[in-house]
Amino acid sequence: MYAVIQTGGKQYKVTEGDVIFVEKLDVEEGATYTFNEVLAVSGAAGFRAGNPTVEGASVTATVVKNGKSKKIHILRYKAKKNEKKKMGHRQPYTKLQIQTIVG
Repeated sequence: MYAVIQTGGKQYKVTEGDVIFVEKLDVEEGATYTFNEVLAVSGAAGFRAGNPTVEGASVTATVVKNGKSKKIHILRYKAKKNEKKKMGHRQPYTKLQIQTIVG
């Protein structure tokens, strides 16, 4: 059984037991989070696609960790002006483990 969920402007295909990294959610570690925006569900009863979401379907996950990804470096440069600026960015994420898929 799998489901397609939407969070943070992205879509994820998940099955029970999967570990996924999503955009930061405002949830503490160890808490459960329920996704109600389920776009599609496939299981023993067959495949169901939503318009835009599947009614009555939900996916529950446990928050494993909140953290930041590796730093990426950005360099801004203007030719012939002796102007350079080096910047970095670390994107925050939430690590989730999928527990159940209802649908």
